[in-house]
Amino acid sequence: MRTALYGLMALALAACAPGTTSNAPENGQPLSDDRMTPPPAGVASEATITANGNLAARLPMADNSDFQDARRGRIAYIEEAAITDADGGVVWSVPQFDFLSGEAPDTVNPSLWRQSQLAAHHGLFEVADGIWQVRGYDLAVMTVIRGDTGWIVVDPLTTTEAAAAAMKLVNDTLGERPITGMLYTHSHADHFGGARGILSEEEIAERDVPVLAPIGFTESAVTENLMAGNHMSRRAVLMFGRTLPRDAEAHVGSGLGPALSTGTISLIRPTEEISGRGTLRMIDGVVFEFIDAAGTEAPAEFMFYLPEQRALCTAEVATATFHNVLTPRGAKVRDALAWSRAIDHVLAEYGERSDVVFASHHWPTWGNENVQSFLTSQRDIYRYVHDQTVRRANAGATMVEAAELVMEPDFQSDGFETRGYYGTINHNSKAVFQHYFGWWGGVPAEFNKLPATTTAPRYVEAMGGQDAALGVGIEAFEKGDYRWASEVFNHIVFAYPQNELAKSWLAASYEQIGFQAESGAWRSYYLTGAAELRNGLPGVGNPPLGNKDFLKAVPSIDLFDAIAARYAPNLMRREDPFVIQFTFTDTDETIALHINRSVIVPRQAASDEAIASLT
Repeated sequence: MRTALYGLMALALAACAPGTTSNAPENGQPLSDDRMTPPPAGVASEATITANGNLAARLPMADNSDFQDARRGRIAYIEEAAITDADGGVVWSVPQFDFLSGEAPDTVNPSLWRQSQLAAHHGLFEVADGIWQVRGYDLAVMTVIRGDTGWIVVDPLTTTEAAAAAMKLVNDTLGERPITGMLYTHSHADHFGGARGILSEEEIAERDVPVLAPIGFTESAVTENLMAGNHMSRRAVLMFGRTLPRDAEAHVGSGLGPALSTGTISLIRPTEEISGRGTLRMIDGVVFEFIDAAGTEAPAEFMFYLPEQRALCTAEVATATFHNVLTPRGAKVRDALAWSRAIDHVLAEYGERSDVVFASHHWPTWGNENVQSFLTSQRDIYRYVHDQTVRRANAGATMVEAAELVMEPDFQSDGFETRGYYGTINHNSKAVFQHYFGWWGGVPAEFNKLPATTTAPRYVEAMGGQDAALGVGIEAFEKGDYRWASEVFNHIVFAYPQNELAKSWLAASYEQIGFQAESGAWRSYYLTGAAELRNGLPGVGNPPLGNKDFLKAVPSIDLFDAIAARYAPNLMRREDPFVIQFTFTDTDETIALHINRSVIVPRQAASDEAIASLT
């Protein structure tokens, strides 16, 4: 988000910003012109090449068992070059990740390159008797289960267009059948956004189709995607690299999957929200045993077990990566201990009676021994980062210090299923700290810090001015210390946003950090930040608030709560409190907005004090 503020938060300072009139001093001596010139974009430095090589040397890169699993069971794929919307716009380019072949280039972390190659496998795959997955056409995976009379669909992807294309592939390959059940494993849009592309509310009513979701699903979906949608959408642009090209110098995959499809996000409200562990439901002749996992990867989430197939679905609680305890796009912080306990529960309860485990991302794991090993590693990584962060904090470490002190456990290097392709030890440790101790590290100087636009010019002045600060940053860059270089250059950019040289060096620093990142989310965040510094802001986002299809499913009171959060009291000219009332004849609801000079309070009840009523 800082990149969005460069031209906004520091405009007042920009007018008085002195220009760079001489080369930055180095130990009292000016830098030469060639050293002042930033390196070309898209080229890995020697420090980056060395760092990536060192990581590859300590990982079992020759192990190809994941590739066997990722390819296993493919029976069909989308042959067209693109999935398009009604106007012919490209929602998903099928060959966009074809460049992911051969050895990792210098500009990509070799472990992330491997993960991206695995996630790029696309098509319709058989998981077990009566279970298939459509993978590689969105960030998430859509699972279809054969019922007595139709298809039971699990997690209908992000957009209606992608879901419709996935369902067409299923019907064209396996034979056309109606949808007789739909499940949302949790409250993130990549698992429900495509619902209206494969099913309508009229069909649900006419054929009594169950739409099941975990308890609290609707509230959680609204909170994340409506209340905070604008802010999250902006950060998601960076996290998922939505404006980056698909190539070895830019976006290579998110780590959790290839990328998000673009198109229409929808939501059909569930007909039932499931709670508890071991809750049984029969859907079109198939027995489902649901396992509540609220407060793990999402506020509302469930896993499920299929006893007839001895198959366990772990939703997004256990996938082929170390997930986010706090996602970079922004969300409520998650509970790493509860997460580990949830995985331990399914390991203890279902591990010995599962022959395959599959999730809402990535590829399945087959074989009972492999299933139990996978679940054990997943359980342990969340427990490890939780326990070690708490241990360090209780010994006096601040949030940032704890994240530096919690080292990679040995088992994380033995295989790839817990590597930090999405979440990382570093930022997940900070999330654990935040969960227990809040947003600051406990040092008084950090409690009421000045904003960056106030401190940045003072830091630059303390370093001797723009030229001297540039010299400090360039020296750090030349040593491969890109984190410190970024801090220094960022102060200059915040203080003097018209300093193009500082912006170029900051972009170069971000780029090298991105090239070294094993996390797809980190890579995309840094490389998008670099691109925005070089090219300006793209103005791209996809907030569901503007999506009519999404709004159809939002409870009225939640919609007005979101509107209240956009109220600007400083623009209110009326002194006395007042009430405006809305009556909706289609839902038989009345919402009264109680408005004063500070807040809007929606109430789901009529008011005799309303000065205006709208029906």
